[in-house]
Parts: sequence; structure tokens; C-alpha cells
Amino acid sequence: MTVHHRSPGHLRIAAHAELISLIVMLANVFTVHLKPISSLMGPTHGCAYLWFVIAAYRLKEVPAAVKVLALVPGAGGLLALRQLDRGDAARAQAEGVIPS
Repeated sequence: MTVHHRSPGHLRIAAHAELISLIVMLANVFTVHLKPISSLMGPTHGCAYLWFVIAAYRLKEVPAAVKVLALVPGAGGLLALRQLDRGDAARAQAEGVIPS
């Protein structure tokens, strides 16, 4: 029996939340620098980052490259998802299975 590692939905949500919160934080810092936005986006970004890293490390039979990429702040979540999906597509192609 082969295990496919298609990225779970909660990883996708956390990766996108991490990147979007980082973009909003940086845009805020380089434009109007409103304190309420900083105080909301900072913890949001930190929680999304930690959520993704912990969830990625808890996945069974995931390549080490995915776990290392998960540690990169900002875009690491999306890079890890890309690597996870790429590996899944390569395994499916080697087995002659169309990924869903």
C-alpha cells in the first residue's frame, strides 16, 4: 500500500495565512505604520508560522526537505507545500496513477 502525501487543507490555510500576514505587516511598516494593524498581524503571522512548522513535522513519512523548508519564515510554508505536491506527483507518475 502506497501513502500519498498530498498536502492537507490545514497546511494550505496556514501557509497562505503566514504569507498574507507577512505582506500586510510589511506594507503597513513601509506605508502608514498603524499600531492596530501591527498588533494584529504580528501574532497572526507568528501563529500561522508555528502552526505550519509543527503540523509539517507531525506528518508521517514526509521527506526531510519539506520539514526543512517549513522552517523558512514567510514563504517557507508555500515552498514546503510545493515540494510536498511535487513529490506526490512524481510518485504518482512513477506508479502510473493520476493524482487527484
